[in-house]
Amino acid sequence: MKDYMNEYSRWLACTAEDEKTNSELRSIQNDAKEIEERFYTELEFGTAGLRGIIGAGTNRMNIYVVRRASAGLAKYLLNFKSAKTKGVAVAYDSRHYSKEFAEETACTLAAYGIKCYLYSTLHSVPQLSFTIREKNCMAGVVITASHNPPEYNGYKVYWHHGGQVAPKQADEILSCIRASDYFDTETVSLSYAVNSGLVEMIGEDVDEVYYKKTMSLMLRPELVKEHGGDIAVVYTPLHGSGFVPVTNVLHRIGIKRLYTVPEQEQPNGSFPTVKAPNPEDPDAFTLASKLADEVGADLILATDPDSDRLGIDVRMDNGSFRTLTGNQIGCILIKYLLSTMKELGTLPSNGLVVKSLVSTSLADAICRSYGVTMRHVLTGFRFIAEQIDLAEATGEFKFIFGFEESYGFLAGGYSHDKDAICAAMLAAEAAVYYSTEGKTLYDVLNDIYAEYGFYIETTKSYTLSGKAGMEAIADTMEQLRKHPLPTVADEAVLSYEDILEGTKLYISSGETEKLNFPSSNVLRYNLFGDAWVIVRPSGTEPKLKLYVGAKADTKEKAAERVKKLTSASDDVLSRYLYK
Repeated sequence: MKDYMNEYSRWLACTAEDEKTNSELRSIQNDAKEIEERFYTELEFGTAGLRGIIGAGTNRMNIYVVRRASAGLAKYLLNFKSAKTKGVAVAYDSRHYSKEFAEETACTLAAYGIKCYLYSTLHSVPQLSFTIREKNCMAGVVITASHNPPEYNGYKVYWHHGGQVAPKQADEILSCIRASDYFDTETVSLSYAVNSGLVEMIGEDVDEVYYKKTMSLMLRPELVKEHGGDIAVVYTPLHGSGFVPVTNVLHRIGIKRLYTVPEQEQPNGSFPTVKAPNPEDPDAFTLASKLADEVGADLILATDPDSDRLGIDVRMDNGSFRTLTGNQIGCILIKYLLSTMKELGTLPSNGLVVKSLVSTSLADAICRSYGVTMRHVLTGFRFIAEQIDLAEATGEFKFIFGFEESYGFLAGGYSHDKDAICAAMLAAEAAVYYSTEGKTLYDVLNDIYAEYGFYIETTKSYTLSGKAGMEAIADTMEQLRKHPLPTVADEAVLSYEDILEGTKLYISSGETEKLNFPSSNVLRYNLFGDAWVIVRPSGTEPKLKLYVGAKADTKEKAAERVKKLTSASDDVLSRYLYK
């Protein structure tokens, strides 16, 4: 009998007194494939922590997986002298079982004598990141699966700087998790933990400090107070954690005509009004667009369940709305921040902007025009957080802004993860300012293209399920390494970067150079005239992701070039993935 069948039998025996879990396991006893899917492996613990479908099994999210992860984290933390007293901040979003998993986390950590600061209500990722720093915690945990479908939940681990744990730390924590058992972990009741002082509930005082820090990043606070009623803004939290903090901040800065989508205000882990709670998806804006037309709104803002991603719809000249890409939002915010700082005389001479290497090169061009350094990092906001820490430690640079094309943005640095609350505030501020010049954010985007050239980007995801899907993705990456593409859509590849191997190959000369990136399963093809193709597996979902971008002197030419490059890349990937 295969190992996964033995593990299934062990779970049946160990959950005998847990009727709900045991019943779920008994219901699949005659389904060998389902048993294999649930038990053939354990949820991967990477730098994003755990993320998986809710359910019973080692390859699912459940209280036993959460307890084991928390026990492993506790054992890791006990290697640090001050961990018990500094403690761990714990937050959760609106997903199914998020509150229960957060309480299990706090109770397990408390059983090891580690102090926990636990939110009693749902809170966002940026607030958790801020709380870690504000409370001087050793670490943090947030229960969330970000923008994944409703059947998912996750367990993200943060370090004392407020960013997610680094790859080396993740490996060390994983070793401690693997040394722990699903059914033999120490835990205490929540009432005992609270009464003994091991768990302290976080109050509104911390929220208040966060709000003030956020609003301190405004560049034109007086202008917004004066003209905040000139535009109408529609906001939707998509049933997530953003409703309270986003509306609070926007009201405070002076956005007087703020409308929230009533059907999506309340937290709901089923996300009943959307296909997926993802502000990257234009369908997520359907109800917001309807409300925006009713109230004559100029701008629509949407945040995902844990409020670390921001999506924006802008009103165009013809009266319809257009959903901006993460790259476009990032460039609008960079342009607003840098141009305003220059105008006000506050632009630092050593300014730093950081972006993921899969994000648009347009941001590089904007930064160059203002004499601001742009730094590229791997996908994952923890790498942007590392650059913030490095800048603070050395004093060489002053961090201004960081972003990822996947709708993640951060200004300042008091938080060390993407912050949709702060980004929503800055987007509203920019919209108010440009409205005084008779412009919408869509006009601003077109102005940027006119100044720097037309950059068009697209992202395509290939979602595969289960063990077979993960194997197909791994095989595809292996085949691409064995057979590097010399051309894409008949365009010659100038250079080929293998981030896993840490090398860059110049095709014409055959010369190689060492890349200054941590090892990661990413392949990048650079083509003439600022065009690129990037392939990488998702770190959080069973997906292979394709990124394509290109520049041209007109929007039409750029779009056509991206279309051809995407089609050619898709042919290659599909041939490997679906063979």
